[in-house]
Amino acid sequence: MKNGNTPFKTALLLWGIASLLVIAAVIGIYLLRGAEGFDAAIQTGPFSSLPVTLSSVAVAWLLAGSLLYLLAAKRINASNVFTIAGFYLVAFVYLNFLRERPDYGDIEYYIQAAAHLYNNQPLPPEYLYPPLWATLLEPLVPLGETAIFVIVWMANLFGLFVFYFLLTAALRRYEFSPRLAALVTTGFLLVNTPLVRTLVYMQVNLHTLNFILLSLLLFRRRPFLSAFFLALAVHLKASPAVLVLAFLLEKDIRWIVYFGISLLLVSIPTLALDGFGPYANFLHNAVLLTAPHEVSFRDNSFDGFFAAIGLFLDLNPLPIKIMVYASKLTLACFTLIGMISALKRRVFDSKSDSPALFNSLPLLFILMTLSAPVVWEHHGIFLSLSFLLLLKRLDSTPDWLWFGAAYFLEFILPTFDFFPFSYGRLLAPLIILWLTWRASRRAEPSALFINLNKEVST
Repeated sequence: MKNGNTPFKTALLLWGIASLLVIAAVIGIYLLRGAEGFDAAIQTGPFSSLPVTLSSVAVAWLLAGSLLYLLAAKRINASNVFTIAGFYLVAFVYLNFLRERPDYGDIEYYIQAAAHLYNNQPLPPEYLYPPLWATLLEPLVPLGETAIFVIVWMANLFGLFVFYFLLTAALRRYEFSPRLAALVTTGFLLVNTPLVRTLVYMQVNLHTLNFILLSLLLFRRRPFLSAFFLALAVHLKASPAVLVLAFLLEKDIRWIVYFGISLLLVSIPTLALDGFGPYANFLHNAVLLTAPHEVSFRDNSFDGFFAAIGLFLDLNPLPIKIMVYASKLTLACFTLIGMISALKRRVFDSKSDSPALFNSLPLLFILMTLSAPVVWEHHGIFLSLSFLLLLKRLDSTPDWLWFGAAYFLEFILPTFDFFPFSYGRLLAPLIILWLTWRASRRAEPSALFINLNKEVST
């Protein structure tokens, strides 16, 4: 039909009118009764946070308007309908979920760290990240804790939206068809314990992972931006420094120089505002993290696992340290073996002009995650590509059963504290590492993936 989009244009117009009426009502209340007038017009529901409630409704309304615009402008077609539909499904699900959260976790540490920098005090010992995130929040301190909370909440939500498209783009870069990439991403995000924990703790994981994915996708086309985004990731969380090895394997001297320059550039705001002190505080806090501390059965690191064993068996710290370092060294060796096999067989990417980077990065995500002294459940989001890319290579019922078990332990099982059964998120990446080595013995992707990729593409 020639004018088939007329109803959508009418709906978009009505949406615009309704938006203007809301804006007019807000301005009218403020002009007539000042800020106190909103107390008579807005109520806070039980077990609700008013800033979160209003932010959720506002974002949902804007998303609805954007969808009407896409429909009215005929921007949705057969080539992108799965991607767009999946995005709005994920967005609305998490908007409603996050609206029900009256409290959030680690945001208080971020606000406290920013306040310490603003008042020329050392970073608190609970702040275990490089100082960049606290530096970015420092200018917001005069606005108050509620304003910082809303800004970080919105940034995390926007990070989720960006992550959806970047993960889809990364899967397409690894030879998934557009529709299959959209379907896999949507299903992956809808039921995902590490993602839920990242959002409810207001962690910086999504921002960090988004920068890593941007670095990967821009490696050849925009090498400076690629290096800069990875430098941002390293300055947000130190653990992505492990991933630099994948880029170094490409032996691109220009990228290496760009990365070194970027590390310095990203440090400039902190150095300009607060000097070298915050970096010294970070190193001090990182050293404290490696010292013996209270055992948590949700800490799925080697450190946490063997500390729990030591607690039950009443072992001295020395044998625990030996077991921890021996395990991490073994993990590094097996990761290296897996990288060599993956590169030789091009397990993850068979057509790239950067085979070392694209075939080694998924395994380095495992080393990056499990080599940390603390591995909370939300850290599992960094294993996204490690798991999803293996879907290309699962070729037998035992492989699928092992993969399903690892996926269940990492992304589906709710968080709980019960030694030793709650350490499934330590076991799951090791299963993926082993399955990757098994997959490297086959020269081609699985017939199931090839057929499904073709069927979904048509």
